[in-house]
Amino acid sequence: MFSTNHQKFMEMDELSLQKVPFFFVIDFLSEKVETYTENEIEKSGLLIDFQEFSNIKKEHKLDKKVEWKSFPESLESFKNGFDKVQKNIRLGNSYLVNYTRKTKIETNLSLEEIFYHSNAKYKVFYKDFFVFFSPETFVKIVDGKIRTYPMKGTIDASLENAAEILKSDKKEKAEHYTVVDLLRNDLSMVADEVKVDKFQHIDFIKTRQKDLYAMSSEISGNIKPEFEGKLGSIMQKLLPAGSILGAPKPKTLEIILDAEGYERGYYTGVCGWFDGENVDSCVMIRYIEKEGDQLYFKSGGGITHMSKLEDEYQEMKNKIYVPIH
Repeated sequence: MFSTNHQKFMEMDELSLQKVPFFFVIDFLSEKVETYTENEIEKSGLLIDFQEFSNIKKEHKLDKKVEWKSFPESLESFKNGFDKVQKNIRLGNSYLVNYTRKTKIETNLSLEEIFYHSNAKYKVFYKDFFVFFSPETFVKIVDGKIRTYPMKGTIDASLENAAEILKSDKKEKAEHYTVVDLLRNDLSMVADEVKVDKFQHIDFIKTRQKDLYAMSSEISGNIKPEFEGKLGSIMQKLLPAGSILGAPKPKTLEIILDAEGYERGYYTGVCGWFDGENVDSCVMIRYIEKEGDQLYFKSGGGITHMSKLEDEYQEMKNKIYVPIH
């Protein structure tokens, strides 16, 4: 079911086995797998700002008031795909589906300005085509140990006892358990002794529109001997990322392709930096893409049998923000 760019994953293996540092970008369906060594990054026009790697050379000042408007689809339009998802969940074809939408936005910021001025753990500006500012780590590999940090569940931080509400919300909890379980299984394909180290950890995310709390967990394992040093093979096994797909994976992908009715492209793909030894990678969410002269923000959330239409519609809209303070 998952089409893969096998040759490119093998090239990733070769680079990582030779301990050559490189940056990689992989789209949602693993149809586009790109690698950039340090020299190639310079020529490519990619701007990258990760915790472990950045090619930002100088400070950039923002001397204008940010204008930001979004034009979300109607609730009726959102409901079409939502109903398809819910029907499949009722039929037992999936128990968690990450349903996403594409929203037209207008801003006086260029993609490059959004890259320079947004605050996030992971930021990439890709050739005047898209920008993202993601809070979500995909996997980190350090000294033969692989870790993943699934993020599922957000809440408006201004609500009283917001963090506690998020932790005890039945729907959010079920979704979080499901993703943790899914990623534990995924990691087991490439690692031994997989275990959950942290569960339902709450992160604070500051945005221009509102502050949010997000719930994440940490899962770790030791890379199996046959995958040691083979970054491409590891990624090929793990993708698409469970947190932005759902479970079980193959059937859920079919449901998503039918319900969403648009191409995610690079959105919800992964990208990362291999420094010659270790890897830090992220899921490409909080994502804005250019089509012609028009900008679109892609966002969504996990749907379970407990999901309420209005809440999911609101969550999709809540995520349309830019973290510039």
